[in-house]
Amino acid sequence: MTMRSFPDRVRHALMFEIIGLAIITPAAAWLYDKPMLDMGVVGVGAATLATVWTFVFNLGFDHAMRRWVGHVHKAVHHRLLHTVLFEFGLLVMLLPPMAWYLGMTLWQTLLLDLFIVAFYLVYNFAFNVIYDRVFPLPGMPRGQPA
Repeated sequence: MTMRSFPDRVRHALMFEIIGLAIITPAAAWLYDKPMLDMGVVGVGAATLATVWTFVFNLGFDHAMRRWVGHVHKAVHHRLLHTVLFEFGLLVMLLPPMAWYLGMTLWQTLLLDLFIVAFYLVYNFAFNVIYDRVFPLPGMPRGQPA
């Protein structure tokens, strides 16, 4: 079974982060009463790290799937595992620098990050299902999940 190409993975990562950032930055600034600029800096920094993480994690996850189950077709349980592992890894990388930049305790930042994670858990699942239907793997008909 064919895996996604490098340009497809770049498109996926960039689209995921740009759309997610456009939704979450104003929502978090409003909800946590932080200046939009500060949330924007955190958002862009987090999105930059998350873009790289998205590319690396998805490539690794696909290789692991191919090795463990012999293909890269993701059923709902694969999507759920993919989403939880992705978000946990991102949380571990982002929490300390966010707390420092926003001048918040780790606990306060964890609560903020949990809000962001809750959003991205839903967004990640929905985005990837839609992406697979709009941009199917080579040889798959459009509208079919990967």
